[in-house]
Amino acid sequence: MGYANPEQTAAGLHNRLYSRAFIVADPSNSKRVVFVSADIGMVSQKLRLEVLKRLKSKYRDLYRQDNVVLSGTHTHSGPAGYFQYTLCLVTSKGYIKPSVNALINGIMKSIDIAHKNMKAGRIFVNKGQVEDSNINRSPYSYLQNPEGERARYTSNTDKELVLLKMVDLDGHGIGTFSWFAVHPVSMNNTNHLVSSDNMGYASYLFEQEKNTGFLPGQGPFVAAFASSNLGDVSSNTRGPHCVNTGETCDNPDSTCPIGGPSMCMSAGPGRDMFESTAIIGRSIYNKAKELSRTATREIQGPINFAHQWVNMTDVTVQFNSTHRGQTCKPALGYSFAAGTTDGVGAFNFTQGTVEGDPFWDAIRDMLLGEPSIETQDCHHPKPILFSTGEMLKPLPWHPEIVDVQILTLGTLAIAAVPGEFTTMSGRRLREAVKHELESTGSLKDVDVVVSGLCNVYTHYITTYEEYQSSVDQLPKGPEPPNFPDQKLVSLLFPNPVDKTPSNTSFGDIVLDVQGSYKLGHVAEVTFVSGNPRNSVTSMAGGTFLTVERFENATGNWVVMYNDASWDTRLYWNKAPKGYSNVTVAWHIPYTAEIGTYKIRHFGHFKTLQFLKPVFTPYEGSSSTFEVRE
Repeated sequence: MGYANPEQTAAGLHNRLYSRAFIVADPSNSKRVVFVSADIGMVSQKLRLEVLKRLKSKYRDLYRQDNVVLSGTHTHSGPAGYFQYTLCLVTSKGYIKPSVNALINGIMKSIDIAHKNMKAGRIFVNKGQVEDSNINRSPYSYLQNPEGERARYTSNTDKELVLLKMVDLDGHGIGTFSWFAVHPVSMNNTNHLVSSDNMGYASYLFEQEKNTGFLPGQGPFVAAFASSNLGDVSSNTRGPHCVNTGETCDNPDSTCPIGGPSMCMSAGPGRDMFESTAIIGRSIYNKAKELSRTATREIQGPINFAHQWVNMTDVTVQFNSTHRGQTCKPALGYSFAAGTTDGVGAFNFTQGTVEGDPFWDAIRDMLLGEPSIETQDCHHPKPILFSTGEMLKPLPWHPEIVDVQILTLGTLAIAAVPGEFTTMSGRRLREAVKHELESTGSLKDVDVVVSGLCNVYTHYITTYEEYQSSVDQLPKGPEPPNFPDQKLVSLLFPNPVDKTPSNTSFGDIVLDVQGSYKLGHVAEVTFVSGNPRNSVTSMAGGTFLTVERFENATGNWVVMYNDASWDTRLYWNKAPKGYSNVTVAWHIPYTAEIGTYKIRHFGHFKTLQFLKPVFTPYEGSSSTFEVRE
């Protein structure tokens, strides 16, 4: 989920995805807040409503829609199929119930762990600049903002990382929570491995440092890196270049002389997407580590929160004392189909388009119906490609009712927003929230964080100019619909029963490892396998692979790496006649211990018994091999 490319289907595992939850409670009263950062593209309304239903069943009224925030890191290499609105399902093979259940279970598990581990502690806040880790991918739109406003800032992206450091009363670290504005798109749209991308790698590095002796995801220290106002911010710091000629395509239309906009792509800073992910993730981690070490400003004061569901199709906006505007039903323009330089669209649609095309308009009108005059007038000057707010089959295409939410911890305010704010729109939102909270006089020197991709997805939020080229009790607002699962269509058919070639069993070796490898080399082994989807439930908290080292002193095999480790990758290869195999690759780091190793693979194969699916576990092991200098 992220690039909206139907051809980008999962075929393996780069690293495991996690949900990280933090609960902060005021010991003097009953107020508490929950913030979850999950390694997924964004939170869908369906996902949030189902999690809230589970929380209600387990904790009654302790965790509710007004004090729980669910946020996605915005990795573009996570699962799809967990939405209820048609638009986000059409490129994702529909509604995929096993994926939805896995996400719900993971988020709930992280909240349960946080709830059980609550202890008295302190929170410190720190801020610092992260250099050379993001660029503006819509610089010409940014320049449409007033010159005087732009002059107040040194960059066309926000470089600041905001970090919360949580310790117990003895000063021992519990975890950190950070916000930084960058798109996790270092893994590009040619990638077919599930990956948490650069923000996930920053978490991995921080947690591995703090959780000495633990495998990834198993230690007590939690480091979350959440999204912020990243709408126009890319991690591909070399900028846009024509992939066919190498020349720059940094122009208002992001188009190439030969091949048009489909040839214009951003990349960097590394030689490939894996190295780029590591460079950006390590840069973010290094700044967070420094800020955690030097954090001395303690957050004190009450906890507050507010939530409202808003029907965004019917909101009156007061521009000034004499002029007002009205929102309307959602619609997507031609520029939407063009994508971005991080992931271009199809059919040579061009960014910044302000005129429609008779050919595409005719096809749209024939298949989907013509947008109403009211919607066209409301969205002007944007030419409408899809009037999603007026498209209702098989279910509505776009949410109308969305969450707006704010949490305050003392003088820190977290504005949880349901989409991707651009750099300048995020700055304006921070200023507006800060002014509102300080206007009553009860709070001073408020720090505001824009936390993106929360609760429901509403696409991008820009300033008016970019579009042309105090916490009070709130009314509850109209509740959004939660469409039943049976009405949500899945286009991903159940995987067939698994088969093995003659004279083989699941877990048998197809291609074994070599006898020895040097540090820095890649050890690979291929196994007869089942479909990894068979393991979607049982592998939660488990692993598809291990790299184990023989310990001479004890005579035991010790797990050194698993499928959440940065240095391992799993590739699933589907073959004809129901056969498939898995290749496990271990990119041996220069820090690996010398010794004797083996690689193991774990999975499940599917059979039918009395016409019902049965999933049977299997495992396989490579031969032993030596790792040497």
